[in-house]
Amino acid sequence: MISDQESPQYVQTSLAGAICLGLERGRFMPHTRCGCLNLLLTYGSACRACCSYCGLARNRQADTSSTFIRVKWPTYALDDILQRMGKSSHPFRRVCVSMITHSRALPDTCSIIAQVRKSTGLPVSGLLAPTVMKGIKDLQAIREAGADQVGIAIDAATEDLFSQHRGAGVGGPHRWEHFWRAVADAVQVFGPYAVGVHLIVGLGESEQEMVAAISRAYQLGAMTHLFSFFPEAGSLLESWPQPGLGAYRRVQLARYLINEGIIGERMVEYSPQGQIVGFGVDIEPYVGKGIPFMTSGCPGEDGLVACNRPFGNERASEAMRNYPFLPQAGDIEKIRLQIWDGVGAYERP
Repeated sequence: MISDQESPQYVQTSLAGAICLGLERGRFMPHTRCGCLNLLLTYGSACRACCSYCGLARNRQADTSSTFIRVKWPTYALDDILQRMGKSSHPFRRVCVSMITHSRALPDTCSIIAQVRKSTGLPVSGLLAPTVMKGIKDLQAIREAGADQVGIAIDAATEDLFSQHRGAGVGGPHRWEHFWRAVADAVQVFGPYAVGVHLIVGLGESEQEMVAAISRAYQLGAMTHLFSFFPEAGSLLESWPQPGLGAYRRVQLARYLINEGIIGERMVEYSPQGQIVGFGVDIEPYVGKGIPFMTSGCPGEDGLVACNRPFGNERASEAMRNYPFLPQAGDIEKIRLQIWDGVGAYERP
């Protein structure tokens, strides 16, 4: 399909970002603000990848290209977005430019990052597509364009699941070790813990396998940002079940404790089915703060998470999985009840 609305002149942005810019109508729930403006590259020829859970995949079963990570992603001229950011107040503390697997993605991403950084002065992240990048040199180009943080969406916790959902299993171009090598190279270019690894809970892994992936990232010098699987309409996994809320809470807590250097992977205890049954420390002080259950993502200049992705993992009518704000006392009481839900009954989809 030929389109005259392609990057770098045009980008897609999340519905939340569009609402904050006054480009779409809508409102946020109390306590919620969208801290990061997410910009997604867009092309008429679409993404080369075939990820089983993604609405942008070239093998999607329906035309869902206007939705991504559960929500609508309308297309706008980049100049219009930047003009609106300059003329009105907005809640953004960071901008994230997301690549797709496309031959033009690297130069276009660099162009957009440079324009955003110059126009807004905000810190800028790049969500990278390692399959169309060539190591250190391309990562340096992203940094020289103005990005101070990058993310790499490995998504699946094990090599087998990665191949099944992103690689040979779906006829996709992605390769497990290439993505992990990109993480190590990115840490070399951007520095320790300025790199985020995205992982999706609920693609068929055990909790133990997910913790191992989180630990691998941390040992390389990267933080982990968690997503809870949500069935994307038109994707190959549109009928795949979401992970149990208890399983997600346990992995969230493990991620926080590992990323904060409080525990190591070997301190976590598991059932024979690979469920977390202990963390090696008293978890109550950390549960009581609520922070482990907030969205994890790149920070703003104040050091606090800016990329809070409101309702990127669930509908507003469902239990909140990633809190886009600090959980209040009532939220924490719910979380306490959720943490050990399903222990002993977890089975892989």
